Amino acid sequence: MLARKSIIPEEYVLARIAAENLRKPRIQDQTRKARFIAKSGACNLAHKNIREQGRFLQDIFTTLVDLKWRHTLVIFTMSFLCSWLLFAMIWWLVAFAHGDMDASTENCTGSTKWTPCVTCVRSFTSAFLFSIEVQVTIGFGGRMMTEECPMAITVLILQNIVGLIINAVMLGCIFMKTAQAHRRAETLIFSRHAVIAIRNGRLCFMFRVGDLRKSMIISASVRIQVVRKTTTPEGEIIPIHQQDIPVDNPIESNNIFLVAPLIICHVIDKRSPLYDISASDLVNQDLELIVVLEGVVETTGITTQARTSYIAEEILWGHRFMPIVTEEEGVYAVDYSKFGNTIKVAAPRCSARELDEKPSILIQTLQKSELSHQNSLRKRNSMRRNNSMRRNNSMRRNNSSLIVPKVQFITPEGNQSVCET
Repeated sequence: MLARKSIIPEEYVLARIAAENLRKPRIQDQTRKARFIAKSGACNLAHKNIREQGRFLQDIFTTLVDLKWRHTLVIFTMSFLCSWLLFAMIWWLVAFAHGDMDASTENCTGSTKWTPCVTCVRSFTSAFLFSIEVQVTIGFGGRMMTEECPMAITVLILQNIVGLIINAVMLGCIFMKTAQAHRRAETLIFSRHAVIAIRNGRLCFMFRVGDLRKSMIISASVRIQVVRKTTTPEGEIIPIHQQDIPVDNPIESNNIFLVAPLIICHVIDKRSPLYDISASDLVNQDLELIVVLEGVVETTGITTQARTSYIAEEILWGHRFMPIVTEEEGVYAVDYSKFGNTIKVAAPRCSARELDEKPSILIQTLQKSELSHQNSLRKRNSMRRNNSMRRNNSMRRNNSSLIVPKVQFITPEGNQSVCET
């Protein structure tokens, strides 16, 4: 310690400790609440302690569709292998009970000394190959049925029926997995942030939604729900309380024509749960706004659903989405690089309730925004004038440097002559 004190002065050590203490936040950050719906649309929910597992087997087809692809492929392969092995054992038992295992090899060439149930089945391997031929209907021609054994005919019919059932179930399961509705929802996108700004004289909550495919979503509709933790007057705690909020849509059917990206608007009025929330209160709010877009896929006719959510940190107060649809050579073009871009606009920082009680706040805000807009225009004009003046001065300097200087020559007689070069 003495050596360290001799190398580093004590004043420097105390100043460094004080600086480190100032950098550390004195107030701890608020713990973030788990999202109910992720940005990708997945539900953040884990099912635990389910005792009645047999309910999943009662709906076996849905269970197979919900499985992962590796599990589905394993079940697909094992179902065929097990059926082939099972009926191979049955064919081997039929041949063994009839005595075909002791028959001479001439039976395969069509000899009439012995009529087996199935020709050329003398081992389990040959019975397995015959089982595959029967169920897959290959028919190589070496092994075939005869009229000798009614039991063999019954087994043949039973194996055909079982094979058809397995094919129908497994192929239907794979088709449903490849044509699931959430695959189409991958091309339905939402803006990463939502905004709150003034629209038509009212405070509105807005977000943008778009479709990347040319094939349309028919009868598309948007629903918004607020999820928060609430406590009833009786003291009951509801961890996930869902509340619907209306969407401002001029169409009575509440459907949207999603041919181009649209800005979905919710007017914050008395019915809205955001009515009493101001800009300063929004940061401390423990709420989550869930957005659900539903519609019918035009190409397949399957109903699809896309979901996302916005928490308090993802809501920008006093912002507006940039326009991304332009008309170019008679065609409307959409610039998706600016899909989530926003610009800052003038908006009152108070809640919608205060704005309804004091309309003068909106007027003052609009006046301030108009003044700021005029000031920005004046600054732009002054900057343009300064730039133009600088350009003119630089051009004059360049022209003056191009003027030919006059040179004086003195002759030996003392006369001065002036010439230009």
